[in-house]
Amino acid sequence: MRIIPAIDIINGKCVRLTKGDYSTKKIYNEDPLETAKSFEDIGIKYLHLVDLDGAKSNSIQNGKVLEKIVSNTNLKIDFGGGIKTEASAKEAFELGASQITVGSIAAKNPDLVYEWISNFGADKIILGADVNNQKIAINGWQESTQIDLNAYLKSYLSKGIQSVICTDISKDGMLEGSSIALYAQLLDVFPSLKLIASGGVTTLQELDELASIGLEGAIIGKAIYENKITLKQLETYVN
Repeated sequence: MRIIPAIDIINGKCVRLTKGDYSTKKIYNEDPLETAKSFEDIGIKYLHLVDLDGAKSNSIQNGKVLEKIVSNTNLKIDFGGGIKTEASAKEAFELGASQITVGSIAAKNPDLVYEWISNFGADKIILGADVNNQKIAINGWQESTQIDLNAYLKSYLSKGIQSVICTDISKDGMLEGSSIALYAQLLDVFPSLKLIASGGVTTLQELDELASIGLEGAIIGKAIYENKITLKQLETYVN
């Protein structure tokens, strides 16, 4: 199973939120590249990079951070936040993203994202499924929808999407454990899904549990920054 640390960016700095609430912002590092390098140094190969300023606007706001990390590491980066147009999708790839994660735009304008799947390839796009009580949430989790999670996944799997990052908003940043039951349920319905867990991962034991039910990867954020899972422990885990 892939271990995928998360770096969330506001004003060029590495931050974390709780349940997606921007008022809970906590800055962990002024230099995201330093954080990214610390992950690469222990053998991590993947990075989940989110432009939180972009998520609240209509364009990428922290592209320079992406470019800087790409230029100075060998990490494979999936990038999200502010990708609302085909031009911004192209921009992310030109800046060096290996994949882009699309969430709000995928819920609000699926026909547009279907075009991107055709133009860029399904393997270049990760579907973001931010969930609250089995319904999709959008716009940095500030807005709920009535879109059913299973129906949402089914529609995109039919278009060739394979990878999905599923975040249970109620778990994110709470350090109370991830939604293992939800993930098991999704894999039961969609056994071929490359499902990536996000939100609430707190212990190495949870990583073992997620791997055992067949997840493709697990994104870890606050647990690293709050030293619930240390880089030393992760180094042992990934190697």
